[in-house]
Amino acid sequence: MSELQEAKKRSKKRYGGLRHKRFKGSRELEVGMQGILITCNMNERKCTSEAYSLLNEYADELFGPEDLADTEESPSEEEEDDVEAALKKEVTQIKSSTHQRRFMALDSGANNVVFIHTHNIDPEKLVHHILQDLRETKKKKSRVIMRMLPVCGTCRAFPDDMEKFMSSFLEPWFKSPQQASYQISFKSRNNSHSNRDDVIKALAGLVGKMNPKNKVDLTNPELTIIVEIIKTVCCVSVVRDYMLFRKYNLQEVTKGSPNQEQGQQEVVKCETNVTAQQNLTESGRSQGGSDGEKRGSAEATTVAHDNGSKEVEQE
Repeated sequence: MSELQEAKKRSKKRYGGLRHKRFKGSRELEVGMQGILITCNMNERKCTSEAYSLLNEYADELFGPEDLADTEESPSEEEEDDVEAALKKEVTQIKSSTHQRRFMALDSGANNVVFIHTHNIDPEKLVHHILQDLRETKKKKSRVIMRMLPVCGTCRAFPDDMEKFMSSFLEPWFKSPQQASYQISFKSRNNSHSNRDDVIKALAGLVGKMNPKNKVDLTNPELTIIVEIIKTVCCVSVVRDYMLFRKYNLQEVTKGSPNQEQGQQEVVKCETNVTAQQNLTESGRSQGGSDGEKRGSAEATTVAHDNGSKEVEQE
């Protein structure tokens, strides 16, 4: 009896461990991928659902409906009997489906962060279109999604690998004759060997070598270099309108720009002050009119009294 139980345990460990490796190897963020990093507020499952809905809605507008091709083949009897062959086929189908579908949610390697892998779609163009529409319409289309950051390139998160990758990745935007004002947005998660200051300094030096006319602007830059490091993967993108779209925050971009909100507050204050001044002026006029009447009657009484006394003296 004990030998039978041990045999069952061995078989569970064998196939259970293989099943676990199957999903781990095919559903996590890896070097060489493109996609979209999405941060959320504690609810990753709801975030993923909202992301699929939002991305598919705007992707249909930009690129047309997705062409879903059914490439699955019916398994043969021999493959059904062979457990290892069936598992291998499942792995192949998962990998092929990752390339067929234009959006696929993967494990990012960090809490409250979802990575959506994209296929045959420019993530920067798609995210910019989404944020531009949300800013213009002021329609809130998500509840748990916070920021939506495009990932146009990935490399290993080590100094030598990052320098080698960035030297070619940044050329279309910063190499002479191209020039632009820029800033660097850096965030590191579950990584202890990437120092923020060192990475920013190295990137700034690299951009300066490409063209000395590239200048840092932390207030209103033309371009923003986004660097997101998760474990040993460095995600990079160069985006426009980073400050205008409130750092690519879907919750904030629908509220309008800070200048507009400040202008509206100033208009309200001015209107309040004007109303208060008008009220004070009207009250002053009413008080002035009553005081004038009182002064007029008093002066008339005095004049009459003086005239009366003069007439008495003449008599």
